[in-house]
Amino acid sequence: MHAYWEPVWLTLKLAGCTTALLLVIGTPIAWWLARSQHWLRQPVAAIVALPLVLPPTVLGFYLLILMGPEGLVGRLTEQLGLGLLPFTFEGLVIASIIYSLPFTVQPLQNAFQAINEQLLEVAATLRASPVDRFFSVVVPLARPGFLTACVLTFAHTIGEFGVVLMIGGNIPGETKVLSVAIYDHVESLEYTQAHWLAAGMVVFSFVVLVTLYSLNGRLQSGMVK
Repeated sequence: MHAYWEPVWLTLKLAGCTTALLLVIGTPIAWWLARSQHWLRQPVAAIVALPLVLPPTVLGFYLLILMGPEGLVGRLTEQLGLGLLPFTFEGLVIASIIYSLPFTVQPLQNAFQAINEQLLEVAATLRASPVDRFFSVVVPLARPGFLTACVLTFAHTIGEFGVVLMIGGNIPGETKVLSVAIYDHVESLEYTQAHWLAAGMVVFSFVVLVTLYSLNGRLQSGMVK
């Protein structure tokens, strides 16, 4: 039973860390993309969306090179005394953040773009600072976007395979997440074990999507009222 729960726990831990960190990193990026008219806006939007079109193995390969002993990030982490990131849980988190970036930024960007500019102008006339306007006006109005971003990022990280295999390999207790465990069982012709884990992911994905649609519907109904 431990062999089942260890990759499940590791996957949930990876998805939780990735979602929390991406909310912090992705929110200002989404806000800038939604509001800025800077000429760099389109190139930055394209960079954010790259993981949607690149094969995961391509992204994983370049991350492996960057984080490796000859890569820019690898040399930096070694100089800082952090060691190399490939085949560690921390390396998996960084790779997942990059790979899931569009699943956080794009729902938030859409939610921020839908906010009426006049509401922010009214708040400004009441002497609300930019930070007050963001937390008092923007965040409540963008709740469906935050919910969608959290759920999609968490669920997408749960299902990652190519990138985590390239960066993390298959180390039990350290980098062997659920999708890699399923692949491992199939390679070993252990179809019963693979069925249990794969069926669990199907049920989980279905529950996540039903919950997302239900909560988003309630939030939007509440905002309309």
